[in-house]
Amino acid sequence: MTSSATTALFALAGLLVGSFLNVCIHRLPRRESLLWPASHCPACSGPLAWFENIPVVSWLVLRGRCRACRARIPMMYPAIELTTAVLFAAMYTMHGVQPLLVARVLFGCALIVLFVIDLRHRILPDLITLPGIAAGFGASLLLPPGPVASLLGIALGGGILFALSEAYYRLRGHEGLGMGDVKMLAMVGAFLGWRLVIVTLFLASFSGSLVGLVLIASGRGSLKSQLPFGAFLAASALVSAFGGDSLLAWYFSLYP
Repeated sequence: MTSSATTALFALAGLLVGSFLNVCIHRLPRRESLLWPASHCPACSGPLAWFENIPVVSWLVLRGRCRACRARIPMMYPAIELTTAVLFAAMYTMHGVQPLLVARVLFGCALIVLFVIDLRHRILPDLITLPGIAAGFGASLLLPPGPVASLLGIALGGGILFALSEAYYRLRGHEGLGMGDVKMLAMVGAFLGWRLVIVTLFLASFSGSLVGLVLIASGRGSLKSQLPFGAFLAASALVSAFGGDSLLAWYFSLYP
């Protein structure tokens, strides 16, 4: 099989997995089972036929509406499926077929789910972050970044945000960061190690501050506005997974 054909196969697998990620994104905040009931319309609860569950294609054929009740199907569904397809193809292109590919794809899927849930509900479910910490460290026993770097990443990632959260609470009297952010950055550290957890935190803080300033300048926010920091962490962790080492090499090259 040619490389392009294998890439297409991974993209197809990503579409299918993306369909499941949509289920996770919809049901986890509602504490619903991921397995039961079967796929159904959120508006009318009508069960979906197999041909209504084809990633992206079904949404296009149905023109973004439920076949039974005609309720709108958000564009988020095909967007998640396409994003996951791109993730699978990009990870395969970067790593090839090897055990590290499995760990990176699993990590990327968790980040997609956390990104959307935090963006929509301002929560980061423990059902993703805590098993993610364990999975990241378990993978590190045999794969990069290695167990020492993974443990340091867990401690540094969780420790920095926990310290910042405590300091903010003592100074301001209310929470600035939630424990979900702490656990999420610990998960990032478990998969990527301590060096890339620093890159992730820097990118998330910079991008979050930039978005906050734009919202304030446009009159759509204020200094008291709360941004979904977990979403910025997720996007930044993906950037770190793909190009974090290159960013570090570029940064250190500035100081010969």
